[in-house]
Amino acid sequence: MLELQNVCYQVTEDSSDKEILKDINVKIDDHLVVITGPNGGGKSTLAKMIAGIIKPTSGKIILDGEDITDCSITERANKGISFAFQQPVRFKGLTVMDLIRLAAGKEISVSDACNYLSEVGLCAKDYINRELNDSLSGGEMKRIEIAMILARGTKFSIFDEPEAGIDLWSFKNLIQVFEKMYQQIQGTILIISHQERILNIADRVIVVSDGEIINDGTKEEVLPTLMKNDIACATLLDKLQ
Repeated sequence: MLELQNVCYQVTEDSSDKEILKDINVKIDDHLVVITGPNGGGKSTLAKMIAGIIKPTSGKIILDGEDITDCSITERANKGISFAFQQPVRFKGLTVMDLIRLAAGKEISVSDACNYLSEVGLCAKDYINRELNDSLSGGEMKRIEIAMILARGTKFSIFDEPEAGIDLWSFKNLIQVFEKMYQQIQGTILIISHQERILNIADRVIVVSDGEIINDGTKEEVLPTLMKNDIACATLLDKLQ
């Protein structure tokens, strides 16, 4: 279980402090959780904080009873936290096979690595020996990164807007990947997303706006409220145009 206790994060802009996250208190132990909310509300900041990319200004982050607030990204990765970036990192000089073997943390066969690529809708023979450079599209890199997390099999996997840069066919496949992970994984999948189809496969939806959690519950409890807000915003925009 992951717990955030009184977590705050602020940055200094133009000689003044700006609060990005405001006293976040939440426990996450469900199987598949989606964090959603308006752009700039603090969702991705929260995800990066859990992964250790940034550290809270105050508060604590607890994983399975252990305080990991001051742990580095590597230390958190060793403790079972994975993070898939909104814009995947390219590792020039490494092949896809190299990356999947590194992610697995052990020597795996080409056949096993190909299976992970097939899971995310990539033809393994076309990608297994490809270098992770600019010849790969953003959508291809996104799917390779998800294959890497599948290979790691971690207890807490974070995906920051995994649909970004993904075409329609790939998005349908992406939903199937998460549904299969949902069935197989023993830990937690945390997804940052606006997409209704991803929200609809969640056990729990957390809404973050203006640095605060404004709603938290099952999709049956939260989605109707989100839909009402979307309709209200759309109506207001129509009146302003």
